[in-house]
Amino acid sequence: MIPAPGEGKRGEAGYLGYLLRQAAHANRLKMEAILADLAVTSPQFAVLTMIAAYPGCSNADIARLSLMTPQTASFIVANLLKAGHLARKPHATHGRIHMLSLTDKGAALLEAARERVRAHEAALSAGLDSAEEAIVRRWLVRQAEGIED
Repeated sequence: MIPAPGEGKRGEAGYLGYLLRQAAHANRLKMEAILADLAVTSPQFAVLTMIAAYPGCSNADIARLSLMTPQTASFIVANLLKAGHLARKPHATHGRIHMLSLTDKGAALLEAARERVRAHEAALSAGLDSAEEAIVRRWLVRQAEGIED
């Protein structure tokens, strides 16, 4: 019999890497569910979020920031452009590079999605005091920094 999440190797006795992957998968499923009626996927939310945080970034930047392959990021950006959520303009000195920004429509969509994601984030951190949450955040960041070494 296959154990449920939280049991056996899918629980505290499991490998940390597996537990991270299991948690990421559960998070993605929850994100997809809470964003579904907005017609936004979790990867689209990531792209919108990163473009809002770093306006003027390129497709290549978005791929790195959103943890996607360049092909996947290009596909998502193309769909968001077609839907009117993004605008792009040529880079001032590098003609082949296009700088991306949110349109008003994209900013409104991102804000609606953020409201839902904030509630989900609050549920994720429920039961943790601010010091415990800071420890978890620092640990996760250190793991991600190690990947780029």
